[in-house]
Amino acid sequence: MKEYKIKGLSCASCAAEMEEKIKKLEHGESAAISFNSSKLKIDEGANLSKVKKILASDGASLVSDDEQDHGHDHSHASGNKLKLFLGISTGLFLLTIIFETSFPNMLSVLFYLTAITISGYQTFIKGLKNLFRLKFNIDTLMTIALVGAISIGEWKEATLVAILFGLNEYLEGLGMEKARQSMEKLLKVAPKEAILITNGAERVVPIDVLQKDDIVLVKSGEKIPSDGIVVNGISSVNEAAITGESLPVEKEVNVKVFGGSINNEGVLKIKITKAFEDSSLARILHLVQEAQETKTPTELFINKFAKYYTPLIMMISVLVMFLPPLFFGGTWGTWFYQGLAVLIVGCPCALILSSPIAIVSGITRNARNGILVKGGVFLEQLGKITTIAFDKTGTLTIGEPHVEKIVEYDNRLLSIAGAVENKSSHPLAKAIMKKVVETKVEFSETDEIKTLSGRGVEAIVGGIPYYVGNEKSIEHLQFDEKVLRDIDDLKTQGLTIVIVASVEHVLGIFGISDEIRHESKEVMDKLHQIGIKHTVMLTGDHEQTAEKVAKQVGVSEFLANLLPEQKVEKIKALNERGDVAMIGDGINDAPALAVADLGIAMGKGTDSAIETADIVLMQDHLGKLPNAISISKRVNKVIKLNISLALGLKLIALLLTIPGWLTLWIAVLSDMGATILVSLISLTILIDKNRSKVK
Repeated sequence: MKEYKIKGLSCASCAAEMEEKIKKLEHGESAAISFNSSKLKIDEGANLSKVKKILASDGASLVSDDEQDHGHDHSHASGNKLKLFLGISTGLFLLTIIFETSFPNMLSVLFYLTAITISGYQTFIKGLKNLFRLKFNIDTLMTIALVGAISIGEWKEATLVAILFGLNEYLEGLGMEKARQSMEKLLKVAPKEAILITNGAERVVPIDVLQKDDIVLVKSGEKIPSDGIVVNGISSVNEAAITGESLPVEKEVNVKVFGGSINNEGVLKIKITKAFEDSSLARILHLVQEAQETKTPTELFINKFAKYYTPLIMMISVLVMFLPPLFFGGTWGTWFYQGLAVLIVGCPCALILSSPIAIVSGITRNARNGILVKGGVFLEQLGKITTIAFDKTGTLTIGEPHVEKIVEYDNRLLSIAGAVENKSSHPLAKAIMKKVVETKVEFSETDEIKTLSGRGVEAIVGGIPYYVGNEKSIEHLQFDEKVLRDIDDLKTQGLTIVIVASVEHVLGIFGISDEIRHESKEVMDKLHQIGIKHTVMLTGDHEQTAEKVAKQVGVSEFLANLLPEQKVEKIKALNERGDVAMIGDGINDAPALAVADLGIAMGKGTDSAIETADIVLMQDHLGKLPNAISISKRVNKVIKLNISLALGLKLIALLLTIPGWLTLWIAVLSDMGATILVSLISLTILIDKNRSKVK
């Protein structure tokens, strides 16, 4: 199989039709076109010339190797071109309306015709092709409506039809540009090179040449190139990108490490157990790609309805034109006129605007509140969500260690801790120093400090040795029962412990955790109030920590000890309950964000999560999420109301054909009246009642 990028894909249904045609070619049986990623996968034996011809029939083409190498942004260029055409045609339309009485009739017609051609030529060409194939869809009806309006001299109507349909196409494609670039952005987080040790010599090699059993050297601050086992060295490793674990994990000889995690300090020698393409990080990248390839965009209601609506309008129009003259003695001229009026009534202007203006208003309203929605489909989906899954680290919590509890046995605890930890870059040391600074305790400098492998540090302060670290750092002491009880109690609460001790006794214990965001509890309460039935926390942390956070923030349930692929499976299971949104901030959340019905990323999360997500909380907190959902629910209600009004007014106008009362002016008024009505109703979404009260 070979993969090609495609430019010029206009819609998901068009992509599906072209895929079916390509599959009929020799060696084309396995062909697959992904509308989301604009890619074609096809057997290498297929005839590319015939494939290109099929793509060209809908205005699409393969991207050349040269264009890919230079990173041309075809979707952006196509969007700008359409926007320019719409701007020119709208300008011509308004200019002609304003100065129509001053222009000669032929000049006005020329201007209208130019505006129609600029904004509607693609639709017109597709519609004509469909007519020849006896294929009836929205393009077909739009083409007939244009011809009908022109044939009875309604140039304004025809021009407005062309412009509004062009606007609808432009709005439909707004969210696709980011989605199609998400994989390229995500791939940049993978390590590019590694230090390979061969016969005692070090050399830098590309990541993809590493093989199982190779020995690599990973220095402080560098990414571990692939999954493996530590064969030499001791360090703490940041695994947040893989497991979601917020606190550093201590690594020593014979302990497993994940590719893509970061070595915090020290030097590690690692024996590779998996080639990079099989590593944890590579699996994450693959999961995201797979989820995006299989995830189809939600089709707009009007495109689905057009299957029935278009043939129905055409049939009614033909019946109105021919039945009365043939069977009831009607005059041909009168009923042909009425039939053309039916075409104008059937013009889907109001239906086209039932959704886009409401959606754009909703997107704008949310943008004011710091919520970035990448497309109308995602806004509509947000209003349908019944279950929300939350990542813990960086989403419900801040993602930084902080001292939650201090057990003090000696009043020197904080001053000694400050002396030992003040120059350390370790995340736990920074949390302790923050607490020391808050208490304004004075501390001196250490005389000497050394690292105790896998345990902590030993320091000399004022000529006296002290130890700071985990339980292993103070194995020389005989703990009394109270210290043991306190250690067990802190661990039971899901806290990471740091013990400070002298040669003789323990000075105290710091209980450290990931700080919960102050708004998390309030957000959960509001979400449940506005109709979210289930709130679920998914985390790579252990059970005790997860349970503690879940109780504090008030989620319905929690699932702990999850790797990225397990999060994906849990999201799939949650889908059975209804529409599911996933909220996260890390690389490890990207697969779950992609496979959920709706992916929501925190604004200060990783680029991959933000690019993969459908919605981004730009203010990096959950505070505005309930309001965003409420706005989306309102958008969905407005869209339903608009569709009802648009179809209702058209139905009333069509009923006027029975007594022969339908005139062209009534047809125009019913169509334009519905268009104006749905536009005004949609614009009410922009009104923020709370903001308007603030003076």
